[in-house]
Amino acid sequence: MTTTPSPDLSTLRSPLYGAMDKIPGGTMVIPLILGAVVGTTAPAFLELGSFTTALFATPMPLMALVIFATGMQITPRSIGPVAGTTGALLLGKTIVPGLAVVGLGFLVGLDGILGISIVALLATFDNSNGGIWLAFTGKYGTKTDRGAYVASAVNDGPFFTMLFIGAAGLGSIPLDAFAAAIIPLVLGIVIGNIDHRWTEILRPVPSIVIPFFAFGLGTGIDISAVLTGGLTGIVLGLLVTPFTGGTAYLAYRFLLRRGRRSGIGFVAGTTAGNSIVTPAIIASADPRFEKYVDVATVQVATAVLVSAITAPLIAAWFLKRNGTLSDPDQDGLDDRRRPLPTGSAVDAPSPAPPETGALDRGVDRGDDIEPFPASR
Repeated sequence: MTTTPSPDLSTLRSPLYGAMDKIPGGTMVIPLILGAVVGTTAPAFLELGSFTTALFATPMPLMALVIFATGMQITPRSIGPVAGTTGALLLGKTIVPGLAVVGLGFLVGLDGILGISIVALLATFDNSNGGIWLAFTGKYGTKTDRGAYVASAVNDGPFFTMLFIGAAGLGSIPLDAFAAAIIPLVLGIVIGNIDHRWTEILRPVPSIVIPFFAFGLGTGIDISAVLTGGLTGIVLGLLVTPFTGGTAYLAYRFLLRRGRRSGIGFVAGTTAGNSIVTPAIIASADPRFEKYVDVATVQVATAVLVSAITAPLIAAWFLKRNGTLSDPDQDGLDDRRRPLPTGSAVDAPSPAPPETGALDRGVDRGDDIEPFPASR
């Protein structure tokens, strides 16, 4: 009896997905750009209603699903690392950059430099795009990384900008808004620890929905803002990832000691879409900033788009440079317990020899992280 050999799946052509996947962060960046093009040139398409609008113009439900699925992968043993990672990101992405901008303000005044006001700098530097973070860490990060999206929930909006500027104590985080941001994560943790079958079922969720919610995020970005924002807006956008992503990288490397995977910190070097309205909110609290609102709003909008592209590209370059642009689960051991290749630019602690048969018995592998499988 003659049997037909199974086809080699690795040789099958994938002109659409394969082309995106060859670009670092492409499964998120390409849909994001396409969404921005559609949102700018054909907004009526997004308003057709029914399933079309639900799928292409409303990314929040899909982002919430990723957050819920992320919670299901978090066990009691990994909650500590999630909290630690969140704190390190807030320090590296928000506190340090914000204090640096405030220090610059004392030196040069509220007008800032290069036509970029202090309020524009703060509104751009002290927050991060949680959608970009979830999209990138959904493919290249651990569930600890994805759980740290809470940092974006905390620094999103004008709170830290108000805090740094000292706007008459008006800066505050509404408790209901904060609760709404973390409830999906908490429910995922509870259900995932009660029923591990659900954990396995939802494990591939990020790789499935990331391109779709990335497109939805893109529809909220007006490409014309890049043109009207002029050179200063583009310069501001290009500064966000190297500076604020760089401080987040340092937090990952020296505080969290993530070794070769520290480059993932650069993904935090983005600007949240909500920050576009921050200059106007600040001006309503302190009239001194009113004259900066129009220009600052356009500059921040430009930075949102530019940083959404540069952050995953720079993070991917650092990970690839250190041989870690891959699914952490496929790498076997956590990087903090693996030696670096000779000549690597980033150091990590040498691994302790595992006990005989330890891996087969499923003992601790660093931070007990089992990430979602990467899409290939």
